[in-house]
Amino acid sequence: MRHRSASAAVGVLALAGLLPAQTEVENPVKKLLREGKTVIGQTITIPSPDVATQAAQLGFDFLWIEMEHSAITLESARAMILATRGTRTAPFIRVPVNELWTAKRALDIGALGVIFPFCSTPELARQAVAACKYPPLGRRGSGPSLATLRWPAPGGYPDFADQNVMVIIIIEQKEAVERIEEILATPGIDVAFIGPSDLSFSYGARGKPTPEVNAAIAKVVAAAKSRGIPVGRTAGNADDYARFAKEGFQFFQGPTDLGFMAAGARPLLQAAGKTGFDPKTRPLY
Repeated sequence: MRHRSASAAVGVLALAGLLPAQTEVENPVKKLLREGKTVIGQTITIPSPDVATQAAQLGFDFLWIEMEHSAITLESARAMILATRGTRTAPFIRVPVNELWTAKRALDIGALGVIFPFCSTPELARQAVAACKYPPLGRRGSGPSLATLRWPAPGGYPDFADQNVMVIIIIEQKEAVERIEEILATPGIDVAFIGPSDLSFSYGARGKPTPEVNAAIAKVVAAAKSRGIPVGRTAGNADDYARFAKEGFQFFQGPTDLGFMAAGARPLLQAAGKTGFDPKTRPLY
């Protein structure tokens, strides 16, 4: 008995209802950004596929799976990536460090984009792009067995990945702002994301939007726009989103799962006269 091709097998499974039909091959987030539209993702810090499923069903454009500032492991990230199947929500991972191997592991479990922290030099920007592309375009190693289960692209996974995996670099240091033109000259950058909190710390403002920090943000936005690179930042609420969208931001990191939980719970608790832990009135020890 002859073996069926991988694409034929996928087609049979799709017809059987076991897999969603692959009718579109372009990353929905890339498409929306290319059309000049905005995208917003929920930040996932809880290692739970149920949280990922809920976020995807609510209509977020992408999941920002947080592996720099949370306890999420590769195993739980993998489960959350699979939980996006059948939706248009793209799973992205913020890796803890800009290294070839961290991006490789995120991509090989099926992430459709990698968010690289502290891309403060042109060399780091080039390294980020190279980590997400197969040779001869980059340095990504070949071993995407798990990724192909999430992305059974009809034309084969490597070409699909080179075209659709997104490279999001984070500008969050004074050095990066000073070298922003060199950094953004790197081919293959899909989004220049500004980390306003870390950026403010880099300028000694420790979280405060001082005039110097705001000027740095404006400089990055102008440099990205001049090259046609979408620019992103955090948006904690609807007012933030509306204001920053008017300023030209397209790619938004929404609140965390825990942040949404707190925001949703407070009105009910206040109506019931309930209060939680307040570190201003209670000792830590």
